[in-house]
Amino acid sequence: MTVTREEAIELLEAMVRIDSVTPWLIPGGAGEGEVARFTRDWLADLGLDATLEEVEPGRPNVLAWLRGSAPGPTICLSAHSDTVGYANWPDRALHPVIEGDRMIGLGVADDKGGCAAAMLAVRELVRSGAELAGNILVALVIDEEGISIGTEHLVAHHAAEIDLAINLEPDGSHTIFGEHQGFGWIDIVVHGEPAHGSAPDKGVDAIVHMAEVVTRLHRLDETRWKPNPDPKNGRTVFHTGTISGGTDYATYPNQAVLGIEIGTQPGETLADRVAEIEAIFAEVKESEPRFRGEVIVRLDRDPFTGEGNEALLDALADATEAVNGVRSPITGLNAWTDAALFQSAGIPTVLFGPEGGNYHAAEEWVSIPDVIATTEILRRTLVTMLGTSVSPAQ
Repeated sequence: MTVTREEAIELLEAMVRIDSVTPWLIPGGAGEGEVARFTRDWLADLGLDATLEEVEPGRPNVLAWLRGSAPGPTICLSAHSDTVGYANWPDRALHPVIEGDRMIGLGVADDKGGCAAAMLAVRELVRSGAELAGNILVALVIDEEGISIGTEHLVAHHAAEIDLAINLEPDGSHTIFGEHQGFGWIDIVVHGEPAHGSAPDKGVDAIVHMAEVVTRLHRLDETRWKPNPDPKNGRTVFHTGTISGGTDYATYPNQAVLGIEIGTQPGETLADRVAEIEAIFAEVKESEPRFRGEVIVRLDRDPFTGEGNEALLDALADATEAVNGVRSPITGLNAWTDAALFQSAGIPTVLFGPEGGNYHAAEEWVSIPDVIATTEILRRTLVTMLGTSVSPAQ
């Protein structure tokens, strides 16, 4: 049996229609409770041992076990059930539409397409009567679009039960990722000295000093990171995100705060980026002796570098060749995913998922044929890794 287009559409539509905006990112967001109950029930109907594990009130991970008939490793298929907000969408954010081979809707690619592929893959194993030498855990986690408390909770409580993981994120079933960048969210705080606008000898303009910092950060990006991308992970991520400062028109600003997102490549840490920013502070201070700045790290996520995942990488590559006719390359990604949290917990991990586009933007889409292809690739990979067989009756 193979998944039909109609089956893939039916499951995707049902999930997209359920609002699951993470409240960490959008205050008042609906959260993942309703979509978690839907997916839990769907998986339980297959005969899986499916439960909700609350991470925060009303925000549960879904854990569904397909247990084998013989001993063997446990493979976790993980995807996230939350989405970003939809303020910039037309009315159809939660009313998915089909345009050719694409479904358009909020979170349809990031990451409900990944959720659907995992769910449909285990359904195909159940349908075929596959006998597993090992177990499959489908983990549909919360808050990846926030600060990943869902996967943090999962690995904190269940890492010992998981031997391997496939983290499902959209990109296309023709690419397998064995590593990706880390990142940090950093506040750069520049301190000034408040004074009347007519008293420049007393005032220190924090905003002017911040402009010097921003100019040098941009120069660092243009001269070091942009022209020297990582061979696998691409250009090191850097962009400004937020800025605030000052109190009124008539007063020298006593403070300016710049929020940035900045990447780290395998072998680097966020401390390397902080040192570069502090070197910029020293440079500004040479020409502006009254300059004062500090760095506050808000979030620090390590890069993902897969280790011990060679058999899983080979099985995925073999499956992509069988399904797509072309063996997928194994490369890196210039973004961050929960794969890093699995690997940091000692779980060999691979990153993979269906093709999509317009992530975090209006008109987000996923390829319906690629969701189906991803489902079959996952099924074949699980058959290879767990030594499954199909009962003669099937």
